[in-house]
Amino acid sequence: MSTTAAQHTPGRAEADGFAARARGLTKAYGSGETTVLALDAVDVDIARGRFTAVMGPSGSGKSTLMHCLAGLDTVSAGQVWLGDTEITGLKDRELTRLRRDRIGFMFQSFNLIPTLNAAENITLPMDIAGQKPDQQWVDQVIDTLGLRDRLKHRPAQLSGGQQQRVACARALASRPELIFADEPTGNLDSRAGLEVLGFLREAVDGLGQTVVMVTHDPGAAAHSDLVLFLADGRIVDEMERPTAEAVLERMKRFDTARATFDSAIATADDASGPED
Repeated sequence: MSTTAAQHTPGRAEADGFAARARGLTKAYGSGETTVLALDAVDVDIARGRFTAVMGPSGSGKSTLMHCLAGLDTVSAGQVWLGDTEITGLKDRELTRLRRDRIGFMFQSFNLIPTLNAAENITLPMDIAGQKPDQQWVDQVIDTLGLRDRLKHRPAQLSGGQQQRVACARALASRPELIFADEPTGNLDSRAGLEVLGFLREAVDGLGQTVVMVTHDPGAAAHSDLVLFLADGRIVDEMERPTAEAVLERMKRFDTARATFDSAIATADDASGPED
């Protein structure tokens, strides 16, 4: 992850192995003395056909990273590719089409339409785009997620876990190149959360999808193939084949390091005394 955009541009052969890539990805909010650097020259590769989790403390930049990789937010500097398509610099209409056709999304709040039943919510993005669903694929997704007997139910008639399963099916229905899940278990109890994580795992292992999940939960991250750890807008570590215990221990180390740093800064400020 140390290669810079100036040194390297992905070709088609390399892009085939990665669902998304970023080089020198920087995102700043504000200007002048009030500038907040949410992402600081991040280099990252998202491998195709794998489940990647992104973790970090509040304010570390994990949601911003997801939004920039998905084309939901503009970048201040750097380059982002979806497959072999560079998305930085695309116009709004082109980005909208790209997100609709090639990316699936899951959110903590489900984002289902209350007046539509489960089946209608699942195919809604394709219906809006005027695309005919691949019914064999949609049926496979519905059966994998155990939704066959819930298709006529509206969101209010479903539990939280069932609603998130519908949201998962909606994200999978168009067979996107990449699925982004932003805290998908955040509004669920532990049992429903485990079910949804199991379905995301099955989407990768059984359906060949690529999933990127932002989470603060070590137990959720343990379902992934790779965990990326962010701190202060940078990827500071990664972990293959994570366990909940190993992820929690790694997060504790980051918290300890940050507390030590903050303490050192406070001590230095105190030692300098008040300004005249």
